[in-house]
Amino acid sequence: MQIIRTISEMQAAAAAARRAGRRIGFVPTMGYLHAGHLSLVQEARRHADWIVVSIFVNPIQFSPNEDLAAYPRDFGRDEQSCAQAGVDVVFYPEPSSMYHADHSVYVEENRLSAGLCGAQRPGHFRGVLTVVAKLFNMVFPDVAVFGRKDAQQARVIQQMVRDLNFPVRIVVAPIVREPDGLAMSSRNVYLTADERSRALWIYKALCHAQALYQAGERSAGKLESEIRAWLSNGNPRQVEYVQLVDYKTFDPVVEMAGTVLVAVCIRMGKARLIDNMILEPISKNTGP
Repeated sequence: MQIIRTISEMQAAAAAARRAGRRIGFVPTMGYLHAGHLSLVQEARRHADWIVVSIFVNPIQFSPNEDLAAYPRDFGRDEQSCAQAGVDVVFYPEPSSMYHADHSVYVEENRLSAGLCGAQRPGHFRGVLTVVAKLFNMVFPDVAVFGRKDAQQARVIQQMVRDLNFPVRIVVAPIVREPDGLAMSSRNVYLTADERSRALWIYKALCHAQALYQAGERSAGKLESEIRAWLSNGNPRQVEYVQLVDYKTFDPVVEMAGTVLVAVCIRMGKARLIDNMILEPISKNTGP
């Protein structure tokens, strides 16, 4: 496994891989890797034969009052995890090389990113899209894999790729959960044992909403109320949002039709936790 720290070296290695006929798979991360990240590597391997993982805690997607300085980092552990997962290249650039002191160009999306995390974290998705666009221009991927836990992020990146004509296929991989249902996240390390136990009410609330939907409930307002009631059992510090949105447009829905994303965000202790579940239309068996 090769570790690359400079942009020029990354571009040269990627160009050489392409000339050699390699198909490049890319998994962008902010490090502190867990099994969820490694599942993205496995997914990338299904679509490509030369896998690059970037590790970069992107400063421009954090607001001044967020956890940039405290965000967990452990490159030694990440390097070992990538080697064990069969990664070909770890791209580990310095922030000073990613952003010039006088940088002034950003990438923005102004519709899909308006609600949910975009409303709670102004400027966040501008930072995400800018760094992803830059990374695409360094790694030259044929396919890039993102996790569905960050469903809004993945959808906004898909839109950027389409609208700006990036020659990259975006694959969105399923959420990876702990055995008890908690969605894997680097920020779970912030949770105390008690907070982690109470955070399980996120998944319980989502499963409750799914059960109600499967039983015939189609009112988004009713499902949101039920989710909030179940979340209250975990006594979170704050519920930032509970919303049902169209999975394609991310517009809020009133009556369930089509594919709907149930999105939840809470504050539990020092951690900001997001999770979601997709509710698909139930097809009727019309066989003989």
